[in-house]
Amino acid sequence: MRTLVLSLAAVFAGAENGLATARDNVAIHIGNTDIYADYAQYNSTTHDVELRGHVRIYRDTSLYISESGVYNTETKKIRTINGRTESQPYFLTGANVNSISENGYLVRDGTFTTHDSAKPDFHLHAQKIRIYEKDRVIFQYVTAYIGKVPVFWWPYLYQSLSDTFSFTISPAYTSTWGPSLLTQVTFPITDNIKGRLRLDYFGRRGPAIGFDPIIDYGKDESSQARLRTFYIQDQNPNLNQTAVPRQGVPTGRYRLSLEDRTNFTDDIYGIANLTKLSDQYVMQDFYPGEFRIDPVPDNVVALTKTNPFFTLTGITRFQANEFFTTTERLPEVVLDIKRHGLFGGPIFYEGETGFANLQLQFPEGSGFENYGTTRFDSFHQLTYPNTYFGWLSIVPRVGYRGTYYGKTWDLGSTTFVPPSNPLEPDFILPPPTLANPVKFDGDTFRSVFDTGAEASFKISRTWEDVQSRALGLDGLMHVIQPFTDFSYVKEDGPNPTSILGFDRYLPSTQPRALDFPQFTTIDSIADWTVWRVGVRNRLETRRDDRTMTWLELDSFVDVQFVNPYQPTDYSNLVNNLRFTPLPWVSFSVNSQLPAFDKGFTEVDTVANVQPMANLQLTVAHRYLNGNPFFQDSSLFVVGGYYRINDNWGVGVQEQYEGETGLLEQQRYSIYRDLSSWVASFGGIIRDNNGSKEYGLLFTITLKAFPKFGFDLNFDPTSEGE
Repeated sequence: MRTLVLSLAAVFAGAENGLATARDNVAIHIGNTDIYADYAQYNSTTHDVELRGHVRIYRDTSLYISESGVYNTETKKIRTINGRTESQPYFLTGANVNSISENGYLVRDGTFTTHDSAKPDFHLHAQKIRIYEKDRVIFQYVTAYIGKVPVFWWPYLYQSLSDTFSFTISPAYTSTWGPSLLTQVTFPITDNIKGRLRLDYFGRRGPAIGFDPIIDYGKDESSQARLRTFYIQDQNPNLNQTAVPRQGVPTGRYRLSLEDRTNFTDDIYGIANLTKLSDQYVMQDFYPGEFRIDPVPDNVVALTKTNPFFTLTGITRFQANEFFTTTERLPEVVLDIKRHGLFGGPIFYEGETGFANLQLQFPEGSGFENYGTTRFDSFHQLTYPNTYFGWLSIVPRVGYRGTYYGKTWDLGSTTFVPPSNPLEPDFILPPPTLANPVKFDGDTFRSVFDTGAEASFKISRTWEDVQSRALGLDGLMHVIQPFTDFSYVKEDGPNPTSILGFDRYLPSTQPRALDFPQFTTIDSIADWTVWRVGVRNRLETRRDDRTMTWLELDSFVDVQFVNPYQPTDYSNLVNNLRFTPLPWVSFSVNSQLPAFDKGFTEVDTVANVQPMANLQLTVAHRYLNGNPFFQDSSLFVVGGYYRINDNWGVGVQEQYEGETGLLEQQRYSIYRDLSSWVASFGGIIRDNNGSKEYGLLFTITLKAFPKFGFDLNFDPTSEGE
């Protein structure tokens, strides 16, 4: 069987009466369009190509299939009878398909679906369908079918094929909200502005409204501003599902947030992160997902100039919400000079210089007294990295920091009771109260000298004959890297206790940095002499023509000749273990043990395993005991997902706190694959130390277009809900 490739120029030249005809496996190629049919007749006057029999028209990524049709070579328009078109991920059929533009066509008596099947699980049937590829689809008098059953009807339906327009209705339930209905419409305002309108109703709270525009602007639309608004006249503002008492919650509750990044030039940009809240609980009640990540939103505006050698930043940070503690910077200007070789030589320089007008603002009614001062700080450091004997790396350093404070704390008139716990620093004063207010002394200048050195070397041994498919080993190399870091800091000036704290020491379970500029709490600097000694062990193997770490263990301890932050002779013994023998198995243990002196115990363990293709399991445990700043904890988290078959799956997660005996969180879910759709149903129970919170989750998502999902969201942890 032969295929006739039709050249329209040749056909026109040999046509009689302007008509040319071809039969049997005709192929026509015009620009980005390929046409195949059993019969084709070209009219040179109208520029129409009449097509019959097994008509297939390919244009870019679209396919038109019909028994007959007409293609115009000038307008590029397509007209078919009883045709269908495929433009992944959707499929169209109709009694009449007409091309109305280069990327748009009109379907009469048409059917739309994303399920590639002769009997689709779902489809939309409409009298008219106008579709514009990669842009939008418009239906008139449309009925939605699940199988053969009609489930909904609309006189008009518009849906973007991008993310510029969408409509979502979300029935919801949590103990905090009650039965609720959340709706949102996302729509384009201009080419560079997209808006999202939220109209919500909370059964236990009342109606709420919000508008969240996104604005792209500037050169090449590289700058963006995101505004988020929310308002509710809360009918039950004192509803509290937590164990923490509340008071003074208003009925008019709101949130106004702005996230902005403006690129002025290639090396100058500005940011603004601003949030104004009606009360300190509004995020916890209506945006619990965001609240768990950032419970105290910041308010900062900054302008930054970047350069290969330095970064210059101006910052303004202020207290927009009087119920949160805020360190105001009105303003702060910092010049950060990156580490670089001096005059191309072996000695490297780095530095940081900044001026700040600082105010520590406490919440209204907290009983604490606000205080502030001006600060000028300048830090400079030289390093000389070098390798000796071809294997020993030594990086000595020497630095100086000078800091001026406009005010200090008058210790002679301050009552201060040292902490009773030997693990707590004894030079950091508690915040001043109205009953014991701060009494200021004059200005002061503090000098800080620092020096030290880092050193390390590596030794290794290889065993090529170590082979184990079960353990994922193709040869084995053991790399041992002993390392050490000696840090000496001497401050010369006022008593460190008299320094007003802004960038101050905050409790943490993690080992603190020993060196500058990594040590950033510059208002809490005191003399220290610390020697960190450790060793890093790595077992490496080959996998997929690459070297990968099979097992890694980092161990170190600090010998604390002088350490004001932990007044013991030795720190905890720190061990960080990571074990990844196979792609489907991982295990990690991060631990701190008081092996040589008084201290606290922390062991964090996480294991992930996929023993079979259909089963994933996660087991985690966090143990903390004896830390002076944090409560003891023995938290267990167990979870997993099991894919029963191609259509069904189940998931579970449990969170249990052994110290309190509380089953803090339970999550259960069932997943059903409906071919074109994925449905999930689940429940969640939280025990907030005696106050329980309940929620349900039910979602139906269209695989091809996740934004088309009919979202029934009962999950109280969802971000932004």
